[in-house]
This record gives sequence, C-alpha cells and structure tokens, in this order.
Amino acid sequence: MIFPKNLSLDTLNQFGKGNMLEHLGIVFTKIGDDFIEATMPVDQRTKQPFGLLHGGASVVLAETLGSVASSCCVDPAKQYCIGLDINANHIKAVRDGLVRGIATPIHLGKKTHVWEIKILTEEDQLACISRITMAVLDKKS
Repeated sequence: MIFPKNLSLDTLNQFGKGNMLEHLGIVFTKIGDDFIEATMPVDQRTKQPFGLLHGGASVVLAETLGSVASSCCVDPAKQYCIGLDINANHIKAVRDGLVRGIATPIHLGKKTHVWEIKILTEEDQLACISRITMAVLDKKS
C-alpha cells in the first residue's frame, strides 16, 4: 500500500470543496493499494461546444488524480507536491454519462513522482490516457 492506511474517500473528497473539483462534479470513488479513482460527469460543465467531453476537462480530472495521489504519498508536514508536466492523448469521444479516471504510479522517487491516468467511459473504453510528473518539494523549516 503506497497510501496511508487511514486515507479515506471522505478525506479525498474534502480536497474538492469550494473549488474546480466541486464545480465540475469530480468525486473520488475508490482507493486501492496502488491507485486512486474518481468520476466526472459529462454534462454542460464538461462538454465543449460540439457536445463532446472537453479535452481540458479530461486533463483537469487527470491532474486532479495525479496531484492528489502524489500528495497522499508524502508526509504533508515535511513535503508538498506540484505539477511539472502533464500530457494527454484523447482516444475516444464521449457524449454523456460519467467518465472514470484511475491514477497509478509509474515512478515514486524522492524528488519526482510520475503517474499514469486512464480515463474510461462507462463501458470501460479508453477515452483518454495521460501522464503527469510531479515535483516533490521540501517545506521550509
């Protein structure tokens, strides 16, 4: 298990109160031994003008998952994580329903973390695949 044993979905969902996560309807739904998962609705908040899931909304979901997961892997009293780079390949158009993002680590080093985020349709089809690199920074004493 890479996350603290006391990490709960309630704790993760508190990250979203009063910010973009709440606005877009992003909800953390599962914590595994080496992954976290969240959903996001495909609706008027997350669609582009042609009625499809906006690529930027997919990137918001991916960055949310990678950033939160990384932050849960460090001691928050000593370190914090910030994004260095993110990329996304949009594979399949999504018109409605929910998408589900799953973040799994590729590398958990002392100074950087790299996460892969798969965004799936309700039919478990790959809609987007993303990779985020996080910097792990020490807090000043």
